[in-house]
Order: sequence, then structure tokens, then C-alpha cells
Amino acid sequence: MAKARNLHENIYTLPNFLTFSRLIAAPFIGYCILHDYHATALGLFAYAGITDALDGWIARRWNLKTVVGTVIDPMADKTLMTVLTVALAMKGALPVWLAVIILGRDVALAISAIYYRWISLPPPKTFARYWDFSLPSAEVRPTTISKVNTALQLGLMGLTTLAPVVPGLEMGAALGVMHYVVATTTIWSGASYVYSKDAVRILTPPKEEAENEKAHDGSGKADKDSQRKTRQ
Repeated sequence: MAKARNLHENIYTLPNFLTFSRLIAAPFIGYCILHDYHATALGLFAYAGITDALDGWIARRWNLKTVVGTVIDPMADKTLMTVLTVALAMKGALPVWLAVIILGRDVALAISAIYYRWISLPPPKTFARYWDFSLPSAEVRPTTISKVNTALQLGLMGLTTLAPVVPGLEMGAALGVMHYVVATTTIWSGASYVYSKDAVRILTPPKEEAENEKAHDGSGKADKDSQRKTRQ
């Protein structure tokens, strides 16, 4: 903990590059949906889904997990979900009330992430250090219901994106049921972050770090005093 402020990690890993590519793909998917390039939107969405599974497998298989990966992976998921939600709602393919629930939860989580990053960042708290993702300070641990909710949301968005590509595919009733299921899990998952103590783990608590350093300094002084007395 005493060395926490100097802790850096290698963020240039294949899983992180795949995650970042998924982050970049999100606005292009939204553009394609808004301009009725449905096949291209579906293809990019499939790419996002494949890389989402692949980056996690690679990180576990070759021990390439990073703290920044725990942050940008859900960030990429939420960016994709936000873009899809807004684009599909604007095209009338997604109910506005469901879009409000999904976006409201994500905005609340984003504000919480900004807050936890700030309070967990070891001093000096500067703008450059705040955005230095090689300096980890807090780790996000998605709750079980959050993982289920993400899967259901992606399933709903995938089916909604698929519908215009396949002529004659009737999914109105199934999508109607999924709207209410996703609304329920979205609210539930948002509440789980509030009541779960393990959702966010601060890696460098400033107060504890200071106390440990003081205790270390105190014990060091005591050892020196003891050595002086022994010599006398």
C-alpha cells in the first residue's frame, strides 16, 4: 500500500485493444441504424458481441487481466448500449419509456464512476493523473444481476437490429415481452450497485495509506531509538 501511488500497469494488451475497438465501433453502429444501413449495423453489432467474448477469454487464458480492463470493458458495453438505445428509440423501434430507464441507470452509474475515480486517486490529484488509466485506483466488479441484465439488453438490441434485415420476420410479441423483462432487470441491476459492498473496490484508500505510512514511520523511529539505547 505504501507504494500504491507509484503503481502502474501495462495497459497495451490485446484484450484491451479489442475492447477499445468495440468502443470505437459503437458510434458507427448508431450511424448505420439512423441511416437505414441495417445489414452493416447488424454486422458491426455481431463484431462487438464476438470481441466482447473474445477479450475476456484471452485475458483469462494468458493472464492478461488489467485493472483498466475492468473499467473500459463495462464502459464499452454501456457506450454500445447507449448508442443502440438512442438510435433505436429515434427510429421508433424501441419504446421511449424503456430508453429512459436504460439511459437513466447508465447516467447514474457513470456519475458514480467519476466520483469513485476521484476519491480513490492517490495524491496529487491532477487532471493528467485522473485520466492516466495506467494508474489504477478502483476496480469495478459487476454484480451477477448486472451481468444478466447486460446479456438481456444486448439480446433485445440484437433482435431489434435483426428484424429489419430479415424480411417477414415477425417478432413483435417476443420483443414486447422482452421490453418489460429488460426494464425489470435494468432497475434491479442499478439497485444492486447501491446495496452491494463488493461492486467497487478502492485499491488505494488515501486515509489507510497515510495511516500505514505514519505507522511505518513511527515503528522506524522506535527501532532507531531502541538501537541507540542498546548502544548506550
